[in-house]
Amino acid sequence: MEDPLPEQMRAASTTLLAALDPATRDSAVHPFDDEATRRWLEYRPRPRPGVCLAELDVAGRKAAHRLLATALSPSAYAQAMAIIALEEVLDRAEGWHRGRHSGDYWVAVFGDPARDDRWAWRLEGHHLSVNMTVVDDQVSPAPIFFGANPAAVRYAGRPVSRPLGVEEDLARALLDALGPAERAAAIIADEAPGDIISATRGRVDGPLEPLGVPADRLGPTGRALLDQVVALYLDRLPPELAIREATRLDAGQLHFAWAGPTHPGQRHYYRVQGDDLLIEYDNTTADGNHAHTVLRRPASDFGSDILATHHQTHPH
Repeated sequence: MEDPLPEQMRAASTTLLAALDPATRDSAVHPFDDEATRRWLEYRPRPRPGVCLAELDVAGRKAAHRLLATALSPSAYAQAMAIIALEEVLDRAEGWHRGRHSGDYWVAVFGDPARDDRWAWRLEGHHLSVNMTVVDDQVSPAPIFFGANPAAVRYAGRPVSRPLGVEEDLARALLDALGPAERAAAIIADEAPGDIISATRGRVDGPLEPLGVPADRLGPTGRALLDQVVALYLDRLPPELAIREATRLDAGQLHFAWAGPTHPGQRHYYRVQGDDLLIEYDNTTADGNHAHTVLRRPASDFGSDILATHHQTHPH
């Protein structure tokens, strides 16, 4: 029988740290209470805390990948691997000028997973950020950011690579299923924003306005498709986390919003919001061939939910 998820993460992170030499371990490990470093989201090619996978030996890199795999479902792990590989594709498309490479992903651990009751970890690089917080053997997921540039590589009009294709296709199916009144409420702008609205902020305060069309105004097909969109993002998580997150959602409070043209191949954006849920998707640069997606829990990102409970029962 497989160990519970917190123990899987604890064992994988401990194995990772044991595979590092002392100097590298010092770069990888940060205090849990260092809020500025722990509460971090950066999906652009910028400097970031932690240790670079390119600097690790084979054992260290495999340990980092095994840690990442504890946080993602098999399908989401495959998406993450495709996103990482796209760094080489993008570097070629840019004429090899920027030195992008698939080893430019960084892992950071906060606290001591072997001993502490509060600890966290993150694996992050260009177009990937997976953040997990573990408190009193409870796992709090999010933010989880997946991007893709190019969003699609095609041969004779057929996709060769399209890591976030389902995220686009399901939302388009939902938009197409809306009646005229529902569609008018859902489309909040004729032009898409330049990026996801929550961007790299460590906190998202309040819902993003306008909300769009509420779930209770959708017909049966639209409602079913909205549920599928939400499930798609929650199913980035391992099953036990995805089920838990789905059960704590108030599906009646969901809203769907779209911005930009509705025809494929043009710059577009959508979001789904609910009680402690924010899903954002944009494909708004490179003429609609550069996608960003994020799953956030505004009131619970970076473990705020389980940390609040912990502080109530364990005064510091």
